[in-house]
Amino acid sequence: MSRDLDVVIRAARIVTPDGETAGSVGVRDGKIVAVEPTALTAARVVELADDEVLMPGVVDAHVHVNDPGRTEWEGFASATRAAAAGGVTTIVDMPLNSIPPTCDLPALDLKRRVAFGGPAASQAFVDVGFWGGAIPGNLAELRPLHEAGVSGFKCFLLHSGVDEFPPLDAEQLEQAMREIHSFDGLLIVHAEDAHAIEHAPAADGGAYERFLHSRPRGAENLAIAQVIELARWTGCRVHILHVSSSDVLAMLASARRDGVPITAETCPHYLTFAAEEIPDGATQYKCCPPIREAANRELLWQGLRDGVIDMVVTDHSPSTPDLKALDTGDFGVAWGGISSLQLGLSAVWTEARARGFALTDVARWMSEIPARHAGLAGKGQIAVGHDADFAVLAPDDSYVVDAAKLHHKNAVTPYHGRSLAGVVRETWLRGEKIDIEAAPQGRLLSRGV
Repeated sequence: MSRDLDVVIRAARIVTPDGETAGSVGVRDGKIVAVEPTALTAARVVELADDEVLMPGVVDAHVHVNDPGRTEWEGFASATRAAAAGGVTTIVDMPLNSIPPTCDLPALDLKRRVAFGGPAASQAFVDVGFWGGAIPGNLAELRPLHEAGVSGFKCFLLHSGVDEFPPLDAEQLEQAMREIHSFDGLLIVHAEDAHAIEHAPAADGGAYERFLHSRPRGAENLAIAQVIELARWTGCRVHILHVSSSDVLAMLASARRDGVPITAETCPHYLTFAAEEIPDGATQYKCCPPIREAANRELLWQGLRDGVIDMVVTDHSPSTPDLKALDTGDFGVAWGGISSLQLGLSAVWTEARARGFALTDVARWMSEIPARHAGLAGKGQIAVGHDADFAVLAPDDSYVVDAAKLHHKNAVTPYHGRSLAGVVRETWLRGEKIDIEAAPQGRLLSRGV
């Protein structure tokens, strides 16, 4: 078999679904065909350094690329270049904040053409899949989008921040869930209750505590309780996006014990930062739902340990610096979104190892489970039959984040100046090392591939 391999990667530490192992990974035609403890040979052999670990490429299933329509915020070229620099080999693009949002087949086709069929062909340095949107009035579009290969459908239960992607009310949410259940699709939900937030204090001004009170955890708790009950009634598979309130963990665990088909994610910023440490006026930390207290953060880590939270994804939601209101520090008007696509793996590893977790845990949360969640069967694992997508990580090496040196289009991130462990030295896509200065080689992905 060795004579038929295109490339062999040898490493003292290889992270597989069964744990860490030493040995060789053999690749043919972009697929993993062997994971062996022996020293496989091929015409091309790559030996990792003693301090390097071969990880599965990260699958970031929650990324706002904003292309077309708001490419000054990000774009497929800059987003996927940043992804590749951070060990991410697959992203799944959210249906907003592009114009138009991905809520019907023409919009999906446009997104795909922008990413992969423009004048310079592919803009994508990594593989890209897409979510569809569930908004008022597009019920008839959901099945065609599902059949076209989207991973599922995102909805909001309150204003999304952009007028072209309106929220579902309670009746519309139930209708969408019944329709999506009819073809065994997946609904992913931004779960904050609109009425609770309408009655919360205003967020204007530079005090982070005031902003925190404007998005109370009760709004998140109430919305998630509603989603759980509708999933119970309809049988629709649902997923809770960016869990920030530890209060919901008991609800999620109880629902699963009852057989409700529900999963949940959280994000690196909820696992890294704490409300008590955020300076007033530091709008680069603004996201919705918000970063909460340190005690809450530790309970989210416990939720990962217990398996109540399934995965960690970035919710990379960039904007231009002016929209972050950095000059005034006004949380009431600043765009709510955190840029971290290039930093997610390092950020999570930094905090995870401090709490006794292993790289196998990180690979499960950031590669294996997000791939399964998005319906991408060939992604997220170093295992025979999967795509040869790898991150070469030096877990004991470290660096200080310089926002100006990131590949995100706009140099705004709360991680600026923070020391992170885990340096991504190489990223491989289907058996080839990604060169972010060369022609992009990313491919379009559809659910089930």
